[in-house]
Amino acid sequence: MVVVLTGCGSPGRPAEPSSRPPYGVSVSLAQWRSDEPAHAIEVAVRNTTDTPVHFTDVQLISPSFKTLPPESKDSTIGRTERTDLRIPFGEANCSPRGLPEVRPATVAARVRVGSEPPRRVVFPVPHPDPLLARLLRDECSAFLVKQAADIAFGPDWKRDGDLMRGTLVLTRRGAGRVAVGSVDGTTHYIVTPARRARPLVVLEAGAARAEAPIALSPGRCDPHAFAEAKKAFLFPVRASVDGGEERVVIVQPPAERQKELIDYALEVCGLKK
Repeated sequence: MVVVLTGCGSPGRPAEPSSRPPYGVSVSLAQWRSDEPAHAIEVAVRNTTDTPVHFTDVQLISPSFKTLPPESKDSTIGRTERTDLRIPFGEANCSPRGLPEVRPATVAARVRVGSEPPRRVVFPVPHPDPLLARLLRDECSAFLVKQAADIAFGPDWKRDGDLMRGTLVLTRRGAGRVAVGSVDGTTHYIVTPARRARPLVVLEAGAARAEAPIALSPGRCDPHAFAEAKKAFLFPVRASVDGGEERVVIVQPPAERQKELIDYALEVCGLKK
């Protein structure tokens, strides 16, 4: 009698394909200026072999950020020191108790190597990744301030000569005294507060709303600037809660206000047709 010993798997079932990255292919993470408003990053692929690798989807996975569905791609990458694949990434997982430490991350992708069948692979990301650490810190810093108050531009803006005058508004959300130390300009606009002292405005613990008058003016007037206005409307506001560390909240006007501000700047700069 012949006894055949088999494993626990189902007879005839092919082995699961390896999730190890293809030989000679690695990834790192980067972010261009144009990625910031879109909440996106670049998966920078390096292929040191002559075998092309086709990517059909890419996904960032980390406990520090909400996991989004894989981003579809149709990219064949041959030998290269760096080829970028742009993907969105999820919101940071923040805590009201303070700033968290960045957690390890991987990049999952469905790839086809040469003539092989497609398979799912997982690329390691060296830990701690400096880009993810910065993104987590920035988003969670803003989160901590926003637990106490919303910070936004007011709805009413008026042209005054070469200036556009409006307000920065703080609206109560939770407990705490919120103080705004400064409102910084952007690549395209200079911010001039009406009040020169610090803090610019304070939402006292018992108040529901506070506002500070500010004025905007064009920071540059070359035509190329308005064609490349990637970060023109990402205004850094430095604020603290209950006298704690100042943290940066990015305040962005709504799309219709952005259009008005572009038209205003083009007119002031003498570029409006």
